[in-house]
Amino acid sequence: MKFLKNSILLFALLLGIYSVNAQIETCSEFKIKHFSKYNPEMQKKYKEKSSFQYDLKYHRLEFFFPNIDNQYINGTITSYFIPANSGLNEISFDLADNMQVDSVLFHQTKLTNFTLTNDELTINLETTIPENVLDSISVFYQGIPDAAGFGSFEQSTHNGSPIVWSLSEPYGAKDWWPCKQSLDDKIDSIDVYVTNPEAYKAASNGLLISETIAGGMKTAHWKHRHSIAAYLIAIAVTNYLSYSDNVILTTGENVEVLNYVFPEDLTYAQTNTPNVLDVIQLYSDLFIPYPFADEKYGHAEFGWGGGMEHQTMSFMAGFSHHLMAHELAHQWFGDYVTCGSWHDIWLNEGFATYLDGMTNEHNLNDDGVSFDDWKQDNINYIISQPDGSVYCDDTTDVWRIFSSRLSYDKGAMVLHMLRKYVGDDAFFGGITNYLNDLGNGYARTSDLQSHLEQTYGSSLQEFLNDWYYGEGYPIYDIYYSQNQNKVLTLTINQTQSHNSVDFFNMKIPVKFEGIDKDTVIWFDNTVNGEQFIKNLDFDITAAVFDPHHDIVSTGSAVLKIDTFDKAEKVFVLPNPARNKITVTFLEKINLDKVLIYNSMGKQVKEFPKTNQSSYKFEFDIFDLPVGLYYISFYEKEKSITRKFVKN
Repeated sequence: MKFLKNSILLFALLLGIYSVNAQIETCSEFKIKHFSKYNPEMQKKYKEKSSFQYDLKYHRLEFFFPNIDNQYINGTITSYFIPANSGLNEISFDLADNMQVDSVLFHQTKLTNFTLTNDELTINLETTIPENVLDSISVFYQGIPDAAGFGSFEQSTHNGSPIVWSLSEPYGAKDWWPCKQSLDDKIDSIDVYVTNPEAYKAASNGLLISETIAGGMKTAHWKHRHSIAAYLIAIAVTNYLSYSDNVILTTGENVEVLNYVFPEDLTYAQTNTPNVLDVIQLYSDLFIPYPFADEKYGHAEFGWGGGMEHQTMSFMAGFSHHLMAHELAHQWFGDYVTCGSWHDIWLNEGFATYLDGMTNEHNLNDDGVSFDDWKQDNINYIISQPDGSVYCDDTTDVWRIFSSRLSYDKGAMVLHMLRKYVGDDAFFGGITNYLNDLGNGYARTSDLQSHLEQTYGSSLQEFLNDWYYGEGYPIYDIYYSQNQNKVLTLTINQTQSHNSVDFFNMKIPVKFEGIDKDTVIWFDNTVNGEQFIKNLDFDITAAVFDPHHDIVSTGSAVLKIDTFDKAEKVFVLPNPARNKITVTFLEKINLDKVLIYNSMGKQVKEFPKTNQSSYKFEFDIFDLPVGLYYISFYEKEKSITRKFVKN
């Protein structure tokens, strides 16, 4: 899912305009604000649930709309299931309390013993079903769904025409149909029948089998024969116009891209939707062929501020390159393999954000943004706050689940750092195996970890402890020298933006430049203060930390020093300085006090005890007159003094 942060970004998206600095590709406050307008007590009831004692096999979903000028829905949901154990005599579905259940049909008999309380429909079957025996039940219901979540079921207008549409992620499917909403049992296949006034067309999952008209009403039959999570089932009805694009994959499959668009946007859509064809080819070549090639991929325009990756047919607010690339990526990551818990939402959103960014890497858009710029933009957003883990620690808080900074941008950059850490062969090989092994099912982060470890050949637990479960990011102070034989000596010191991580294990790139050549060296940094020695064949004239923005970090620097004598414990930079000096130690120090003296030996400034150990400290000197000064650092009974110039 992808959505916009404010109305300005919505306007930009509808025009098909994208700016990498706008953070369009990530979760936005639009979605969060849309959710938060509903009763907080209602939100608290949205929790994962896995207490159902049956395995869903099939749904036939039948929806009747006498008109689409309001949210009223009349439906019949027939569910085929297999009991998970012997003695099943009761079955339950998630369904919002405000909906009305008219009747339940089981074995051609109307059941009367059912209740709908606490958003759960519980049905007494009045018999016992044996274990592992396929059975079915039909629920007839009606009502006006509460548009909870991010607009789980909405009615609105576009250009004066009415539209109804659904968006069930994360917990909204139960608002408009009786379902099993937990992330542990995909439905093997579905048929969707939507009946509405004949002037309108209905969009849904899978293949359009037929459209029939009788008595002024049109019924669309959509068939989907792939496993699907409840929240990915969707319908939308309005005065759509439709057309198709096609792409032939390198494996030979011909994939139809079916577009249902508003009449007023037809020209705009036809100009832009063909841009997704090369992206389908890219993702298919990088990982596995588009997983629903035997049916379709599609877009259906709807009245929300972004996009939602409904399986085989994403619902779209517009057709910008990055919105289409993001929602398309979800067909692999989110739909074919779905996160098995909202704790692991990054397996959906982090992947979709990263794959969207990879279209910059492969030059599949014309926005003029390089892949390096795309990464830097994501890093800037991530480091705008010093805390936050990719792991979602509160799945009842939609603000947290769909955090654009953490689930989307940091999730994407953790994937990129994993790629750099293990190498391209292990990264793409492991993810391809992950898709092949877990396709049509659910996955947790541990599943991704095990598949990458198998191709990498070593544990990634420490990496994930730091970057997935841990909060914040590292800041590096790197010092190097080069002797007359061109031997490079380099020391890496690290501080952390958040105390949840004591050290980030990471491979760190440094670019060394010479007069007529340069090179990038990756240092596998496993401990603080680690020293490396490398033989070079040129004299270093400059050094740059992370030249291609591959590491989530800020304030990191590479500094040249004359010697690596351990007695040289402190460096004052810049020198001369104007407003501020940065003091860096080669060993951690907990300063008791810091004093500054002028050239006559008179104390002119004092800084108090720091109360924390660190390698790096900053001191304001903007109020000092121009001149020569001495700064003294005191720790217990030891002290060291350096001089600097204020200019």
